[in-house]
Amino acid sequence: MQITDKLIKPLTEVKYLNADNVSRYRCIMRIFFENYEKLRYWLYQEDVYEEMIKIPMWEDYRPEQCQQDLAMLTEWKNLSTIQDTRKVSSIEEFKNKKYRYQMSEYSVEIERLVLRLENLLVEGASLEPTLLERIRIAVEKFPEMARVDKDKVYTWWTDMNNDFVRLNQNYQDYIRDLNSVKAEEMMHTKEFLVFKDRLIEYLRNFIKGLQRNVGVIEECLRNLKDEDKEEVFSKIVEYQMSIPRLETEVSEKALDENIRGRYQSIFNWFAGIEGQGNEAGKLFDATNDIIRRITRYAAQLSEKNSLGANRKEEYRKVAEIFMRCEDVLEAHKMSAMVFGMEKTYHLSGDGQRETDSMNRGVYEENSVCLDLKPRVRTYKEKTARSAISESYEKKKELRKQMLQQQREDMEKIKAIENDGIIDFDNLPVLEPRIREILLKWLSDALESSDFSARTDDGREYSLDRSNMKEKCVVRCEDGNFTMPKMRIIFQKEAGI
Repeated sequence: MQITDKLIKPLTEVKYLNADNVSRYRCIMRIFFENYEKLRYWLYQEDVYEEMIKIPMWEDYRPEQCQQDLAMLTEWKNLSTIQDTRKVSSIEEFKNKKYRYQMSEYSVEIERLVLRLENLLVEGASLEPTLLERIRIAVEKFPEMARVDKDKVYTWWTDMNNDFVRLNQNYQDYIRDLNSVKAEEMMHTKEFLVFKDRLIEYLRNFIKGLQRNVGVIEECLRNLKDEDKEEVFSKIVEYQMSIPRLETEVSEKALDENIRGRYQSIFNWFAGIEGQGNEAGKLFDATNDIIRRITRYAAQLSEKNSLGANRKEEYRKVAEIFMRCEDVLEAHKMSAMVFGMEKTYHLSGDGQRETDSMNRGVYEENSVCLDLKPRVRTYKEKTARSAISESYEKKKELRKQMLQQQREDMEKIKAIENDGIIDFDNLPVLEPRIREILLKWLSDALESSDFSARTDDGREYSLDRSNMKEKCVVRCEDGNFTMPKMRIIFQKEAGI
């Protein structure tokens, strides 16, 4: 973080939002702001007073109060003043100092912020796939902007940045609302079931927009040429430097840093920093997580509603039906109709039957005991303890077999080796095992920067890639495959 004087100095311009007479000050500043939007920048004290007494709350407002309030707002730098000398006809009138008042730049932005805060719940946040479409179209035009006029480049750049800022702010606010305590409480109410389908559909449409556009934007950003970027950045700086500014002086270096910082923010959002995920991927995961949470809460609500239903009358009706049964057999049949058909359990066992007769009923069979295991993740069966068996001889035998296999493989490879060179274009029919070893050597050498490696038995070799443009066919017992012509050349040992 860069510490500047603007960062650490107190903002006296916001005092009117929390002063003793805040109701009067805020009304006055709102009057100035509404006139500012109508391009009426300068107001007299009389103009402010007339607007104030129109408000029912301030019918008893006095001119002296208005003068004091304007003086206080001027002291806090919310208003700028200039003495009006156009209508002065005498020295006495000049001494009375009739002023005109204008909002300061800070005050304009503060009032805009206050208005947004007042309408925060009305406007709300949203997820707009159209912003992703607009950004994608703008990014695709990036190379074209390097060859057009600087005025068009600046307009294009401003529109793309505005869309990116809106996308960032809207998705952050919307996701924050869905993760808030209030939203969590609402998801546990019955009313939530009414519009949960609409909410899920809305989130899924946004995810589709992400999947459709983010990959294209990332590819365009990664394929941008450096000369095109530099040309676009220079045109934007040139246009901004050509804008006349009365009070503010900006340096070309500061503008260039600002533009490159904005571009880097867009690049990191869609393409990501090397070794880290991009912000679009995090948004995709967060949205999917919200959909899963909504679905889980909806299922819990449905289950809770079904369990909480009053079944007293249903049970009474079932009891009356059973009471009308003539014998136990008929009651068994009724039980199968009422309970068995709705949710049947199939239990399998290896119990021994006394007879294989198919006419024997369930109630005539002997009972079978089954051990049921808990369906929880933490459950573990008890295991019988046993001593650790000695496997030295077994390991020794296995090692002996492996070494024998390795020696046989090396002998077969030496058979196809010609003066320290294995040429893939002149190989005989290979066994699958020998083919795997040769391909592993190729892979190890290709992964090395100098295309050299070492075998398991310590032999160093290099890869001859001079004829890679040509193809060769390697024949194997289980099929043939085509590959570039390459040779494995073993280094001669010292002293040979």
